[in-house]
Amino acid sequence: MPKVDAAREDAVSEVSEDNAPKTPPPNKGISKIDFAMRIIAFISTLGSTIALGTTNQTLHFLEQFVRLKSRDFPTFTFFFVTNATTTAYLVISLLLSIFHIFKSNAKVTRIVLIILDMIILTLLTSGASAAAAIVHLAHKGNAQTNWVSICKQYGSFCERVSGSLAGSFIGVLVLMMLIILSTIALSKS
Repeated sequence: MPKVDAAREDAVSEVSEDNAPKTPPPNKGISKIDFAMRIIAFISTLGSTIALGTTNQTLHFLEQFVRLKSRDFPTFTFFFVTNATTTAYLVISLLLSIFHIFKSNAKVTRIVLIILDMIILTLLTSGASAAAAIVHLAHKGNAQTNWVSICKQYGSFCERVSGSLAGSFIGVLVLMMLIILSTIALSKS
């Protein structure tokens, strides 16, 4: 009799384990949020890159046409390159993000992604900060060094560059949140 009862208990426990509702791993939801946030960062940095790359304005000045382009400033060139690099990185990192949706407990790739996210965050922050300093100078000028504000004459140029900065700083904020999210996912696995 005891052998039959033990066999029944084993059969019942096997059946109940099979019928138990399967919950997704805890990192699967985090991985989906990670993917969505990477798309948001990609869109903001892509928009920033396009806005800065196509920015130019021509003014009629003393019988001459003066054309101002973002490529005329080395800081804006650096800003453009950092945004383009970040955009390319985000496209590549989307592949790892998709991988993490299917393999939620992958640790090594999460660590690699955190390190690369930090490098890209540093690069994007430095480019955006340098460009922000130039944009501030273009808007306000500097009386002590006798630099005049150029945004009064080149309003469209300044607006586009300021919009590009906004997109870039959105990318910075999203990358910061991605790093925090990835470390949370890494601690749960």
